[in-house]
Amino acid sequence: MDRRELLMLSGSLAVGLGASSLPRGAFAATGATVPASFKGPYIDLTTGKGNMLAAVRIDANLDESKQKWASVSGVVVGVRDGEALRDLFGFEVVSVARAWKQPDGVDGQSYRVLHRETILYSDLATGDILTEWHNPYIDERVRVVDVVNDPWNHFFAENIRPRGGPDYGGLNPTKEGALRPYSMRFYDAGNGMVMNQTHVNLYYRAALQPDKWPRESAGPMNRVSEFFTNVVKLEDLQNPDKTSVLHQGSWMRVTPWLPWMLMGQAPGHILYHSTVQSFDSLDGFKPKVRAHMEKHHPHMLEAPPKEYWEKPNLSSLEVYARDQKPAPVKTKP
Repeated sequence: MDRRELLMLSGSLAVGLGASSLPRGAFAATGATVPASFKGPYIDLTTGKGNMLAAVRIDANLDESKQKWASVSGVVVGVRDGEALRDLFGFEVVSVARAWKQPDGVDGQSYRVLHRETILYSDLATGDILTEWHNPYIDERVRVVDVVNDPWNHFFAENIRPRGGPDYGGLNPTKEGALRPYSMRFYDAGNGMVMNQTHVNLYYRAALQPDKWPRESAGPMNRVSEFFTNVVKLEDLQNPDKTSVLHQGSWMRVTPWLPWMLMGQAPGHILYHSTVQSFDSLDGFKPKVRAHMEKHHPHMLEAPPKEYWEKPNLSSLEVYARDQKPAPVKTKP
């Protein structure tokens, strides 16, 4: 049990995750007053089953022979006390997913979603994908490390037992909650659109400990928060011919300095701010993003095989600790 259980509450990075405080007028599956259009004609968004079918179609495709792609494009901002925030570099997320229906069980209907996710960093002026970057905070040129989350699987069920956060290989142990209907927490956004907003706030032991990773580690604990807004057409959700529905939205993440920035335990952190969109072909990606992926990470443009379900879901910080080596300690002049 890992981030899959948390993701049952809303989906992937490009869809949304975690439990949230709902905005005024928001609707949860247990609510009593909802728009009539939420209850049909195809799916009932007041039920766990209806929310599950909506989530799978947003995240992937009910047709298991088809894949679904999503991109997240934005800016990484540096945050330090005593100064204005600073735009540092851009970033691009490449996401691909395929659904896998499971036999009905105690949780009703359920789907596994086989998913891969890559994060690239880009020059703010040109959009070129970075392999090196001059860090103005330390006046040093550093090697940029792409994020390759392979896999980053999701699980959606008619009924769920939510957890307090992802397990991250045991670094963030959490307890399982009581069984309850799954809810995307949709609310009526007007103009035929529905929306959901989710927040997740975590504080857990870092895989990058300062004694082993003095230049990469921001400290013994990770404080990470993510904020999602997703918008989709209600008529698409209620159209039985659409086995997948496109969506747009935004994503923000508050996280420690990226390890490859070599900031060590310097005070401060970074903030990701971005827009999200999904599409049904590779043509939706920016040409420079797609070219980089085809050259350096071609397998990440295809959803993983079913046997990848057994692999753990790790965040970029845990993957860095697994795949990289500590940078040499910088000597004083």
